[in-house]
Amino acid sequence: MGDTGRSWITRLTDAALDRAGWGVHTARDVAEEVKVALRAMVTPGGMRGVAMEAAWLTAHAVLYPWGAITEQLRPEGQYRHYRTDGLPPRQRGLMVSAMDAAGTPIVLVHGIGDNRSAFAVLSGALRRRGFGVVHAINYSVLTALTGDVRRSAALLGAHIERICEQTGSEQVHVVGHSLGGLIARYYVQRLHGDSRVRSLVTLGTPHSGTLAAYLLPTPLTRQLRPGSELLTELAEPCRPCRTRFVVVWSEMDQIIVPQRNARLEHSSLVVEEHQIRDSGHLSLPVDTRTLHVVVTAITRSDDLSTHPIAAGGEACRPSGITDGHS
Repeated sequence: MGDTGRSWITRLTDAALDRAGWGVHTARDVAEEVKVALRAMVTPGGMRGVAMEAAWLTAHAVLYPWGAITEQLRPEGQYRHYRTDGLPPRQRGLMVSAMDAAGTPIVLVHGIGDNRSAFAVLSGALRRRGFGVVHAINYSVLTALTGDVRRSAALLGAHIERICEQTGSEQVHVVGHSLGGLIARYYVQRLHGDSRVRSLVTLGTPHSGTLAAYLLPTPLTRQLRPGSELLTELAEPCRPCRTRFVVVWSEMDQIIVPQRNARLEHSSLVVEEHQIRDSGHLSLPVDTRTLHVVVTAITRSDDLSTHPIAAGGEACRPSGITDGHS
């Protein structure tokens, strides 16, 4: 990229970060990450990622009206009886080898301005693999304008309590995309939700904020800006958290800027990180590597050894596990 490109990116990030009270050195670091994302887009994998993002955006627009309909919880899932001979081989294998994982509800929490249609592919894939209760929730489409992460986290907690009551399960697994991951994190970390959430997988979540939040001046987006009061609260030391975090982020994420802000480092949290080079923000929930990470994290959620879960494929690089308890 030439000097003109560098100057444009630097000026853009300098202006935004100056408003946020960040220094010029940080702005230049952000500019470098933007250039990394742009370079990723022109690789063969990046071009496939751009094509997938465009294709999923089109498909998502078609599915969006369907996703606005609230999903009814099916507490019994596929397992109305204790017999497994009628199940497909993959489901039967999961029931036999990891019955606890198969029976623990999985709660899917979508991102800003979205609905459960974001998980149309992921939820179906999880059910086909034998997970009995996969439930995607909806929150108000007005959240982007009038929402609050703390209030949404409390509502998520009430929803999880109802799921546990109806299914008889003591705990759930949660997968959160974008804002959904931050809402779930607040519930787990600040509202004692770690007693209910065994593992939390976040996909493209702005754990340290995103500069894109400056594009829309609403109470919610102000919470998503780097250095906000909410994010400062979440970064503060807290009691040890029992939930295991699995963080998936992409170098090519066009919504989380800088992309590294989707990473999570906290002294009180057990965090396992997976870096994908060539997936767009919207298509993270439909990426096959994401599915592999989700399935493996859930079935190994009780294993707290310090080995990374390989996500598979050359484009996905697991960065390891950070354990704040050590």
